[in-house]
Amino acid sequence: MSVVTVQLGQCGNQVGPELFDMICSDAAGGQELYSRGSWERFFRRTAHGDLVARAVLVDMEPKVINQSLTRAAKSGRWRYGEASHFSQKQGSGNNWANGFCVHGPHHREVVEELVRQEVERCDRLAGLMAMMSVAGGTGSGVGTYVTQCLRDIYPKSFILNHLTWPYGTGEVIVQNYNSVLTLAHLYQLSDAIVVHENDTVHRICSKLLNIKHISFRDVNRVIAHQLGSVLQPALTAYSGGTHSRNPLGDLVSALACHPEYKLLSICTIPQMSSASMDYSTFSWPGLLKHLRQMLISNSKMEEGIDWQVRLPSGSDRTRSLTGPSFNTSLANLLILRGKDVFSADIGGFLDPTLYTSWLPSEEAFSSWKSEVPFNKYEKSATLVSNSQALLRPLDNMVGKAWNMFASRAYLHQYVKFGISEEDFLDSFTSLEQVISSYSQLG
Repeated sequence: MSVVTVQLGQCGNQVGPELFDMICSDAAGGQELYSRGSWERFFRRTAHGDLVARAVLVDMEPKVINQSLTRAAKSGRWRYGEASHFSQKQGSGNNWANGFCVHGPHHREVVEELVRQEVERCDRLAGLMAMMSVAGGTGSGVGTYVTQCLRDIYPKSFILNHLTWPYGTGEVIVQNYNSVLTLAHLYQLSDAIVVHENDTVHRICSKLLNIKHISFRDVNRVIAHQLGSVLQPALTAYSGGTHSRNPLGDLVSALACHPEYKLLSICTIPQMSSASMDYSTFSWPGLLKHLRQMLISNSKMEEGIDWQVRLPSGSDRTRSLTGPSFNTSLANLLILRGKDVFSADIGGFLDPTLYTSWLPSEEAFSSWKSEVPFNKYEKSATLVSNSQALLRPLDNMVGKAWNMFASRAYLHQYVKFGISEEDFLDSFTSLEQVISSYSQLG
């Protein structure tokens, strides 16, 4: 089954080609069955045997799309479809309302047609993955509008939204407004929302990959690596000894079992520079011990794990939004790839104390495995978690947006494009409910 990716805005159209590049490279080095399954999932073949990404590229400015098309063609391994992209010459001005209320509706038909054509090229559709930022105008505003259209057209298909969270120090003055409006709307539309925080990925580039001058491409490669570790073929409990046929459906089934809880975060270990990889060896007990503690302490990467955070005992499962505390999960998916993968003891992730009390751990935990090494790592482990990991950044973002709203800062910029104060209040109410739900997981 195949996944159709919709790349939206500058961010989506920069992360997308990194993901396809990584998938193509990883598949080329895998076993025949693994490679064939990966290519079928993300690419289609032309009559001449060329690999073409199952993707639609959308932006209100042409620059980034043109760069992505050129880069893909120059790779010599894959490319985008010749008529699978749409752009204009005027952006959304970092304004969610401009993207959602103006550009989205104005260009709805042409974008829907591009997606329809790509869907019809699939023998069987696994679902749609929309890649976008939450901070800007096109990615967030047009991206939300396009997701709404896709939900109307494909009501029974899985829709996964991949969101890039802005730097906390601020990229856009109204990024918290845009983020609130995006998340509140997507919560009604998406089956699951995978979030990557730029601050976290930046630290991975600096601390783990030892990159001195970090570029957006470096950040996007880390995101692509983590996403690919989830989306590449693997054996699941339901696949009957063969690779999973529907990565999006299996992901949603494993992790998004309740409509109040849709936010997913990803941790992957090891992550290191290629120079360090040559001198490193890893064992499954060591990797899983570190990954489990990362989950418990909500450590975003392997370096700097807080080993002081322990599992709670008895009824001591309180949650603090300010101090260090135990990270309670609704559901976790552990994905192991590489040598001796079936010998790994994953029992530590079945501990009921890791999970909310109202869902049995055997229902809350899932594992996928593949003997094929991923992206040159002999052994690697990825944890996709529906937990309180994103609670604090979400609460901070809503708080900052509310402070701006209370002083009516920049509201006229949204009102003039059709977003009312009531729309803002509805969005705040929606996300306050999400914050409350995740706070009560413990």
